Amino acid sequence: MSLHHSEATHQQLLDRVPKATGRDLPEWFKALEAGPGLLRFDERVNWLRDAHGLSHGHATAIVHEHDLRRGARRHS
Repeated sequence: MSLHHSEATHQQLLDRVPKATGRDLPEWFKALEAGPGLLRFDERVNWLRDAHGLSHGHATAIVHEHDLRRGARRHS
């Protein structure tokens, strides 16, 4: 699934995650990895929203960034 916002907006959302959620990105990445094993992007976004009360924007940014970093690890 593609983002519906610019990379600049994506970065701004990521920068706000710790203050808005009380957890930093590595903690959210661990939560995704330890979560219910959902494969689809939108399922993982919805899980973060429903299980953790995140806004759609923050959940989307976290899942997208997690996928980017996981992909970078696979290709390095």
